[in-house]
Amino acid sequence: MSSPRSASRSVTQAASAGSRHGLIHPDRLFPIEAEARAIARRLHETVEHLPILSPHGHTEPRWFAENKAFPYPATLYVKPDHYVTRMLYSQGVTLEELGIARKDGGPVESDPRRVWRSFAERYHLFRGTPTRAWLDHSFATLFDLGERLSAHNADACFDRIAERLATAQFRPRALFERFNIEAIATTESPLDDLRWHRMIRDSGWTGRVITAYRPDSIVDPEFDGFADNLARFGEVAGEDVGTWEGYLAAHRKRRAFFKTFGATSTDHGHPTAQTADLSLAEARRLYAKVRSGRVTQAKAETFRAQMLTEMAAMSLEDQLVMQLHPGSLRNHNPLLHAAFGRDIGADIPTRTDYVRALKPLLDRFGNERGFTLILFTLDETAYGRELAPLAGHYPCLRLGPPWWFFDSYEGMKRFREIATETAGFYNTVGFNDDTRAFCSIPARHDVARRVDCAYLAELVATHRLDEDEAQEVAQDLAYRLPKAAYKL
Repeated sequence: MSSPRSASRSVTQAASAGSRHGLIHPDRLFPIEAEARAIARRLHETVEHLPILSPHGHTEPRWFAENKAFPYPATLYVKPDHYVTRMLYSQGVTLEELGIARKDGGPVESDPRRVWRSFAERYHLFRGTPTRAWLDHSFATLFDLGERLSAHNADACFDRIAERLATAQFRPRALFERFNIEAIATTESPLDDLRWHRMIRDSGWTGRVITAYRPDSIVDPEFDGFADNLARFGEVAGEDVGTWEGYLAAHRKRRAFFKTFGATSTDHGHPTAQTADLSLAEARRLYAKVRSGRVTQAKAETFRAQMLTEMAAMSLEDQLVMQLHPGSLRNHNPLLHAAFGRDIGADIPTRTDYVRALKPLLDRFGNERGFTLILFTLDETAYGRELAPLAGHYPCLRLGPPWWFFDSYEGMKRFREIATETAGFYNTVGFNDDTRAFCSIPARHDVARRVDCAYLAELVATHRLDEDEAQEVAQDLAYRLPKAAYKL
């Protein structure tokens, strides 16, 4: 094993070749066949440098508000990235060893270099995964690393990255501009005071960081702390949430508040896509049961279902685009949930029905041209059977890109192959990165653009599309469709 000093020289010597011959290849993800590959190259040249629109994600607005340097490489690449932490955990690395804070304040690894070493020593675990492609892209393009991360060069890479993170060029706002981000949406609860968004707005910085309305914590009776959340909701909204009408009024008021900080969308992460359309009397009775805390699992599902329809009604009023991403069994690992809380990388996909589940909502709003509902899925079997036919018919529906476990070369390719023949390109919304890992954003968009160009090149090479059309579609998928769908 080489010393950190010799590894540092190796990293430096390989740096200039890294982006050309090392970590990332110029033809990555393009077709193998020569004619199609040449077409894909030409298509990619037309979209490679388009601005990035990131209308659905989970970066921290505080980063851009305070604009402080990211402290350590692991803070940027390990701790916030569930793709990284879940793989390491699956191979026996505890979250404590990765420096993830426990709910009880118990001891965790506090040495950032040791966290980074744990990651680097196991970098081979990411072979063949999209995570590996994103990381290599970021290491090569941001930090000029030309040698694959490993145990022997972990310290040298840590030092290289840490040195650059300490400079003004690697502050959050500078990276935002370097990444050519035109707009990025964060995601906040209705209980959030949006202080960081206010700080960004008041700073005079011109970077466009907007919020999105994510009401799960106050529409899901099974959400941790739901009763306390509901009480707090009434306080921050200044409405009496003791009544059904007051509860809905509080949502309208908070949605309007979020719009003042740039929100163009709402975001709903329900267990299923179930919707309902109860009468006023039924809704009042159900809400009273929900408030009492004496609600069965079935009643909780009905309440979530009714609230999706209520949110659709509000979106028709205030023109916020509605996003629904069902099908994740959240917090599947009870040990991790108890020790670390929600959103710790233990969410697992489930089978999801859309045709029957969405019918009550679509019966009311499916034909409304002034309403947009973007559907995501973790159940690929629904693409051809349900989602593409639904979006290929109802004016209000659009298909979100392959998401989460399918945010990959193969996942994107399957989506295009299955959905396009029924829904076409123009009932989709391009790409969004849905990430907490800030430096992965350019890499993820690069992958999406390359996969789309590869797919379009095959259509051209097999004479199903002319190349001028393919160029227009590539630009639509990379930029114009998300801009239009999310009203950016």
